[in-house]
Amino acid sequence: MTQSVIINLGQGDFNTGFPTVTAQLWTENTPFREQFIGSLPPAPHIINLYQRWQSLYHKFCNHGQLLWGCRLVAKKGSITNVSVENFDDLCEQLKASINEWLTAEGFFTIDRQLRTRLDTSQEVRVIIESNDKLIRRLPWHCCNFFKDYPFAEIGFSQLEYQRLSSLRNKPEFKRDKIRILAILGDREGIDSQAEVQLLKKLEDAEVKFVENPSRHELDELLWDSVGWDILFFVGHSETDGETGIFYINENDTNNSVTPEKLEEALKAAIDNGLRLAIFNSCDGLGLANALEKLHIPTVIVMREPVPNIVAEEFFLHFMDAFAVRQFSLYLSLQQARRKLQRLEDYCPGVSWLPAICVNPAAELPSWTTTCHCSQLSLPPTVIAFTKCSLLGNGGTTKQSQHFSAIAT
Repeated sequence: MTQSVIINLGQGDFNTGFPTVTAQLWTENTPFREQFIGSLPPAPHIINLYQRWQSLYHKFCNHGQLLWGCRLVAKKGSITNVSVENFDDLCEQLKASINEWLTAEGFFTIDRQLRTRLDTSQEVRVIIESNDKLIRRLPWHCCNFFKDYPFAEIGFSQLEYQRLSSLRNKPEFKRDKIRILAILGDREGIDSQAEVQLLKKLEDAEVKFVENPSRHELDELLWDSVGWDILFFVGHSETDGETGIFYINENDTNNSVTPEKLEEALKAAIDNGLRLAIFNSCDGLGLANALEKLHIPTVIVMREPVPNIVAEEFFLHFMDAFAVRQFSLYLSLQQARRKLQRLEDYCPGVSWLPAICVNPAAELPSWTTTCHCSQLSLPPTVIAFTKCSLLGNGGTTKQSQHFSAIAT
């Protein structure tokens, strides 16, 4: 039995507080919801801690030459002396501050009501609804609540969302295989071989690889009348204000595009069944923000710049959980995120990076329902074999070869 919680933070931010917080709780076998009301006080110190964490994360990666090819802009007052000890201490301060903030009197009723109703042995899907940009960048999975509920995972949503078109339920959109559009964009300094080989071995998926496409070519592919179930991008990307930019080819000009410039094509793809977009690239929250405005069901992105080995490992572990073991989307992301912690000796903080953004008015995709296939038969050895053949003995040899490159 899956339990779901939506926490709506309403209009507010960390400087002024969130005066009206609404929490709704329900289970998958009942349409009736319970609702609780509370508030959260101002917490400007969390803004400061996060900005220091972000600056030190970027500086640490630059110091280790992990951000080769990243489009980062140095900020005034940025940290110059890099040490793992300082970074670890800052991580603990940020986690402690968030946990302390959540013990505020105004939020106590919500916390108590949820804890008396939720089952620690069941999956719990928690969605935070807010338009505050910092909310999505914080490590909510480190909160005490998620330690007490081991099968709980966090997702994010904007305050406004809509139900999807009913076109996808028509018979012509029933497909025999999951259709994946894999965009291999500007990959200077990025090794995407692992992701490509994994996708090629998915026996119950039809994968269309498009390498260094033009905007026109990508637009045409998104308009494909048969439709796509999953959109996968590997390459360089960044967030610019409220939107995101992804670099689709290695040309000197016309090498990037924003979701807004593909809006009509993306709308058509969503109407034709696109349910999941995975951007295995840097700083993707702007991309998620833009795609959510089109009401796509689910987007998975990285919160910050991400080293190549981390992006690679995340995708391998996520697909192993999602496609092979057929975990739910939330638990698949949780498994992949937790396994990134093993890389933090080399890439501190990277287990904080994956984020899932959802449309609460849409059905959450799973591997067996993504394309409404009647029968799927992916052998459980396929991705496991791929993973071993790519990573070697525990992945240590492969890792040492990739710390000079980053997927951005």
